Amino acid sequence: MLDCRAVILLWLLPWTAQCLAIPRSSSPDWAQCQQLSQSLCTLAWTAHPPVGHMDLLREEGDKETKNDVPHIQCGDGCDPQGLKDNSQFCLQRIHQGLVFYKHLLDSDIFTEEPSLFPDSPVGQLHSSLLGLSQLLQPEDQHWETKQLPSLSPSQQWQRPLLRSKILRSLQAFVAIAARVFAHGAATLSP
Repeated sequence: MLDCRAVILLWLLPWTAQCLAIPRSSSPDWAQCQQLSQSLCTLAWTAHPPVGHMDLLREEGDKETKNDVPHIQCGDGCDPQGLKDNSQFCLQRIHQGLVFYKHLLDSDIFTEEPSLFPDSPVGQLHSSLLGLSQLLQPEDQHWETKQLPSLSPSQQWQRPLLRSKILRSLQAFVAIAARVFAHGAATLSP
């Protein structure tokens, strides 16, 4: 029997070495996360409302470009059972996505347009992204951000299209995150 335990521990070692196993003790304030994520959804849609049929067109791109953008996937533990078992996997994934989008909002794609900051919907979106990502970051642990956007300086003519693409992707991401936090607030809050 001891040999089986040793094998299981050795099997789990690579995940713990990559900081994927996080103690359960650091649980967020689900209600506050729910409120902030709902606010993020509203701000994301305010910053980029749908305009005609052009926003409905799906952009075609190579796999590499599509994989650069963070998505919440089935294996991230954001489903009801995954949240119940260990919500930290999902929270870490959401945190990584929020940091990713914050870096994009800090890029020249947004900062070169003075009307987008500081009191605009994009400026408020930036502040809310920062607030929620800080709320998710456990005080006693630093989550490594593996996925950061690889940015090169953009041309003036590219920025409106890039802003639109980034904000649409952010809308989808925060919509799923808001659903996760709504479920967490309803079922996991003390």
